[in-house]
Amino acid sequence: MNNYVARVLEETKKKNANEPEYLQAVEEVLTTIEPVVEKHPEYEELGLLERMIEPERIITFRVSWIDDNGKVNVNRAFRVQYSSLIGPYKGGIRLHPTVNQSIMKFLGFEQIFKNSLTGLPIGGGKGGSDFDPKGKSDREIMAFCQAFMTELQRHIGQDVDVPAGDIGTGAREIGYMFGQFKRIRNAYEGGVLTGKGLSYGGSLARTEATGFGLSYYMREMLKANGNQTFAGKTVSISGSGNVAIYACQKVQEMGGKVVAMSDSNGCVYDENGIDLATIKDIKEVKRGRIKDYLKVHSDAKYMERTSADSPIWTIKVDIALPCATQNEVTLNSAKELVKNGVIAVGEGANMPCTKDATEYFLEKGVLVAPAKAANAGGVATSAIEMSQNSMRFYYTFEEVDKKLEGIMTNIFKSCKDAAEEYGLGNNYVAGANIAAFSKLAEAMKAQGVV
Repeated sequence: MNNYVARVLEETKKKNANEPEYLQAVEEVLTTIEPVVEKHPEYEELGLLERMIEPERIITFRVSWIDDNGKVNVNRAFRVQYSSLIGPYKGGIRLHPTVNQSIMKFLGFEQIFKNSLTGLPIGGGKGGSDFDPKGKSDREIMAFCQAFMTELQRHIGQDVDVPAGDIGTGAREIGYMFGQFKRIRNAYEGGVLTGKGLSYGGSLARTEATGFGLSYYMREMLKANGNQTFAGKTVSISGSGNVAIYACQKVQEMGGKVVAMSDSNGCVYDENGIDLATIKDIKEVKRGRIKDYLKVHSDAKYMERTSADSPIWTIKVDIALPCATQNEVTLNSAKELVKNGVIAVGEGANMPCTKDATEYFLEKGVLVAPAKAANAGGVATSAIEMSQNSMRFYYTFEEVDKKLEGIMTNIFKSCKDAAEEYGLGNNYVAGANIAAFSKLAEAMKAQGVV
């Protein structure tokens, strides 16, 4: 390993010993950009790696709110303003009991590379809270969101930091947050949040963007490797939220046969092909569990989750699209997929494959579409939403989708070109990191030591 990279990695591990997700993300990037660092010895003198992996700012705050029983609840919240090198901080708000500083830093770190790859002027950040929206009434969700935004509004703005949705933060939550921001600031600042409702400044195709973008990236990757397509291939998609649902829709439009989807309790397998209308009804309308699919399609099979390894990865498919959460594909799951003949894996969630799993896929010749490239469609469309807010003008669904398709095609080309430039073949994991890092490094050099 390059001495500079090794030293920075060692120092980072000592300083952040209790933050495993963050360290995993940093190690994955640093070990793949070694060829660039070797080529640019001046980076060490500039302290470039040390500055890039350290967030510009971390804000931690208390959120106090009252539930329907009159009980006071207290949650911890974060905003990691990671890098403003190429634009205002940009990244989602995650509401989930597992949220902690390590996860926020990992997501923020990934975000700066992802946003760099889009080619759009947006920096990287991430935020969230350990609040769990599941089982809460609309009034309780509103009470939390308003309390959360009362503090967060001090630190954000359309030219400063632009949050968006993420796990647990959908259109309802964004609406409550935007309303509170507007009430406190006494101004309509449309570009301060993305993922807004269409009635008050949102963009068409934003809901579909991450899933559609993943599918476009996968299409380009398959095409570049043997001129393959989705047509006639079986596909499993973990999760059943926005990313999974709209990846399923686009894959089916491209001729792929999606045979399995999941939630945190288990997965459904339908050898005839997943009926997406049923999944949408269960998840978007009834907010039910994936096993309810069998009430409509009794010939499908339900597999309960009983361990850290989701049963969805034991199903024989050509293509796997993990779209649920971080580290959901373990080394054991990767071995199952390879044993069953998987040819490609597309990361729809943020860092859904463990480091061991990713290395195993690459070692076995499986094509891997890395999250920071493959799931960038969501944030790219958020940036398009920001542009529309600034212009006071809105694109049609088809116009946004066409721009998204072009962005994802260009992202794949950047990953491919970077991998080939450094003799890494079709290792798009390294290609994505190198392409994003190179742009960020140039911006960092240009702006001096700040």
